[in-house]
Amino acid sequence: MDRILKRLQQYCTIEYDKSFKNLTTFKIGGIAKYVIYPKDEFSLKSILDILNENNLAYKVFGHGSNLLCDDEIYEGFIIKLTRNMSNFYFADNELIAQAGCSIISLSYKASEKSLSGLEFASGIPGTLGGSIFMNAGAYNSSMSDIIDSVKVIRNNEIVWLSNSQCQFGYRSSVFLNNPDWIILEAKLILKPGNVADIKKLMKNRQQRRMASQPLNYPSAGSTFRNIGDIFAWKLIDEIGFRGKTVGGAAVSEKHTNFIINKGNAKAKDVVELSDQIIEIIKEKYGIEMI
Repeated sequence: MDRILKRLQQYCTIEYDKSFKNLTTFKIGGIAKYVIYPKDEFSLKSILDILNENNLAYKVFGHGSNLLCDDEIYEGFIIKLTRNMSNFYFADNELIAQAGCSIISLSYKASEKSLSGLEFASGIPGTLGGSIFMNAGAYNSSMSDIIDSVKVIRNNEIVWLSNSQCQFGYRSSVFLNNPDWIILEAKLILKPGNVADIKKLMKNRQQRRMASQPLNYPSAGSTFRNIGDIFAWKLIDEIGFRGKTVGGAAVSEKHTNFIINKGNAKAKDVVELSDQIIEIIKEKYGIEMI
């Protein structure tokens, strides 16, 4: 392993034995043996070559805002894109940004340019890469509405995929079915707007989030997808799980589609609580929660 680590150090910074509690917004999980920060996208490709040729496991992280990590030690490599792969620039109404960019930060930068289209993302605590991966959205808008193309490492090649090739759906994309493809950057198409109107809308939505979401507790955001016109929070509320706890994990009393970490929750607590919700809703309504 020392030989491999020495090779990797040419292309990245390596940190050792980092807690997943400090790598995710859920503040849950065991220890990551190796966390690596690529110098740039070309370094990332070299890193992947080294890891793959040595059959070493790895996971790609952004801000860790939609992740539940195991309580055990992860012996593989966590590849973090947030430190050195967060550059962006505007060209007229286009925004070209790397995967490690904060989507919240991009939404505010766009507003300063009087560009509309990213207002919905101003409260999503993730990276551009993660937002594309799951086609994140809010307020009836999603990433697929503004994505022109996405640059990825696919089958050891760097290629651009068009919006249609990304196969976006409700909280889904082609990347969910191809987790070995790694998003590097994207081109977004925004629309000219009035800066005052854009900022007013963003402020209004910030106030709505603060009023309706348990932002004072660690979480991974909404837990379950809505099923068509059926809201997941309503089903969870109807089975009487508002405030339900398992260990340190709890269904939020403020928003029942949020499972929160009330203090030193374990991954197994979250899984058990989620499984109970899935089982009871299926039994009572015949609905599969995902």
